[in-house]
Amino acid sequence: MLLTITTTHSPASDLGYLLHKHPERSQSFDLSFGKVHVFYPEVGLERCSACLLLDVDPVGLVRGKNASASFLLAQYVNDRPYAASSFMSVAIARVFGSALQGRCKDRPDLAALPIPLSARIDVLPVRGGERFLRNVFEPLGYAVDATRCPLDERFPEWGESPYFAVTVQKSTTLADLLTHLYVLIPVFDNAKHYWIGDDEMEKLLAKGEGWLAGHPEKEEITRRYLKFQPSLFREALARLVQEEEPQEAEDDERRVEPEEALEKPLSLNDQRLGSVVAALRASGAKRVLDLGCGEAKLIRELLKEKQFEEIVGLDVSIRSLEVAQRRLKLERLPTKQAERIKLLHGSLMYRDKRLDGFDAAAVVEVVEHLDPPRLSAFERVLFEFAKPRTVVLTTPNREFNVKWESLGAGRFRHPDHRFEWTRHEFQAWANGIAERFGYTVRFVAVGPEDEKLGPPTQMAIFEVAK
Repeated sequence: MLLTITTTHSPASDLGYLLHKHPERSQSFDLSFGKVHVFYPEVGLERCSACLLLDVDPVGLVRGKNASASFLLAQYVNDRPYAASSFMSVAIARVFGSALQGRCKDRPDLAALPIPLSARIDVLPVRGGERFLRNVFEPLGYAVDATRCPLDERFPEWGESPYFAVTVQKSTTLADLLTHLYVLIPVFDNAKHYWIGDDEMEKLLAKGEGWLAGHPEKEEITRRYLKFQPSLFREALARLVQEEEPQEAEDDERRVEPEEALEKPLSLNDQRLGSVVAALRASGAKRVLDLGCGEAKLIRELLKEKQFEEIVGLDVSIRSLEVAQRRLKLERLPTKQAERIKLLHGSLMYRDKRLDGFDAAAVVEVVEHLDPPRLSAFERVLFEFAKPRTVVLTTPNREFNVKWESLGAGRFRHPDHRFEWTRHEFQAWANGIAERFGYTVRFVAVGPEDEKLGPPTQMAIFEVAK
């Protein structure tokens, strides 16, 4: 497999200083899985190219200490010597390590300077096709040129292969280019050749610092990089979300969100929590989930009820969970009280076996924060996989918003809301959920109800159909 890095920065031959490899001679390096060769096919003042050629030895891999005792033909006959994969990432780190870290003894100013760079990969196995390839590189500012390779040029009727010759280019530092390649090349392939554990997660978070948290494909990149291991993925995603949030000073004083300030004159938050607790109490539930628990306002109310023997709060934000832990004062509670509560970090977008087997779940003012295309994933996680006997779900009633003069036409109650439903829209969604997943549903008005506009908060209570 071949990686070619090219610059048109003048003098272009300075690429040799940045890579710490002299342009006038080729060099070879031994790695555990084969050999790496570095050479310069083109050196000039206006243009310079450096090639990293990785020669993977598939037979040597099988004979190594990690080889399986049983013979498998796939161990010998595969695309590892020809397609860029995690082997290429290892080669980049070993051979271009100083450049990857942004160090250049002879040209330190140049190492920190964005220069025109392009990287061509021959070839890259892309699971997800050209669209996914572009969705990964283009948000980082790269221009992408991709040519799909045929399975066999002699037999065009066999169709296209999953392999692409890919060129990405932009003005950036060499360290950033190599970092993006180091992280993203294994994302397109599902054959990482080494164990995926906590070290790999820490490596991803370290190399992804400053760009991965804000990437629109961060979830898919993280899941693929960690080879679909749910526990590692959840932890990495939670830490990425934490990085994405503004780093504000925190204390234990109550912070007033825009939605809270708007609803405070109606005491709507208290009425909403009271209605949810009453519905959970009436369900007879003993083990309760608070999904999207935030800073544990509902959990504090549930803790007052002896009926609820186990209360589990889940949120994607570690920061919110830390605030929740402080506000609950778990360390000061009697042992039996503290043992009733458990806080988990995780996403409502992915199946989580830790949520299975509960009597009831509360989803209080959460769904409106989800992007509409992701609602179907949330629906399956909660109603198909976790499937508690009772689900109590609340969301704003958009029709009521005209009652607040300060809100303005067409505006939502909170800047993070992705949508707000009318009563008809909410009931249509909830009835569809009940029909698809085997629940019955009834609706409850929360807060002062207007004759024409309805209540400020609408609540649905789902129960498994008997």
